Amino acid sequence: MRRILFYLLLIVSGQLSAQVTYQRADSLELCQLLQQATLQQDVLSLARHFLGRPYVPHTLEVNDPEQLVVNTRQLDCTTLVETVTALTLCARRGQHTWTDYLNMLRTLRYRQGKIDDYTSRLHYFTDWIDDNSAMKFVSEIQQPRPPFTAVQRVAVDYMSQHPQSYRALKEHPKFVSVISQQEKALTGRSYRYIPKRAVRNTRLLRQTIHDGDIIAITCNKKGLDIAHLGFAVWRKDGLHLLNASQLHKKVVEEPMTLYAYLQKHPSHMGIRVIRIKN
Repeated sequence: MRRILFYLLLIVSGQLSAQVTYQRADSLELCQLLQQATLQQDVLSLARHFLGRPYVPHTLEVNDPEQLVVNTRQLDCTTLVETVTALTLCARRGQHTWTDYLNMLRTLRYRQGKIDDYTSRLHYFTDWIDDNSAMKFVSEIQQPRPPFTAVQRVAVDYMSQHPQSYRALKEHPKFVSVISQQEKALTGRSYRYIPKRAVRNTRLLRQTIHDGDIIAITCNKKGLDIAHLGFAVWRKDGLHLLNASQLHKKVVEEPMTLYAYLQKHPSHMGIRVIRIKN
């Protein structure tokens, strides 16, 4: 009976799925994960399900016009975070169907959850944080005290200044001005973050950052706000990052501590901390 109900859930969601790019393996895997999930679902157990998945960039750049893309077979740092966040939120809300997952993923990925065209996607992660904080899906920790002793003043224009790097912007030049306006709206906003020198194995940091928090690495690269994403994992030797790694070419729990990782990248300034809401 459970198996019959499981497949009926997939059939009922067919209308929404017609507007989505995915493979049957994606829907089966995600529905199985949701069927097993609990209201107290922890983030890391879901994130660890994807360990070993190949790192592949640009998996969202496959449709014109824009459609929701679901691809659990190939992940980059952003799609890993979105996939796990959508699963976590569905589980904690008692939502267990394919349609539930699609609605949640769409809401996380697109401004106010609405797909209009390429420009409605939340391309800059600061925009992603603010939009999803407004909808009460996540909250960014912004304490005006240690360890949040640094301030990032966002100044983004990378996409509008490098449209040739984005297929949709090359094919639709009219989108560039829309993206530019979005960048201007983000530029000037300020956020507190933990400088990389402070990302150490201390009691304060262990009290501040929880397992499964989203870690957004700030950077000083011109025109960008965030360099990389992942999930916080505490071990005996300190804080580590579970991420879709370009270096390892797959989803991994980074063997080195996050402190050591940050020191290897001169452009990395520190970390912002975002928590998925219950």
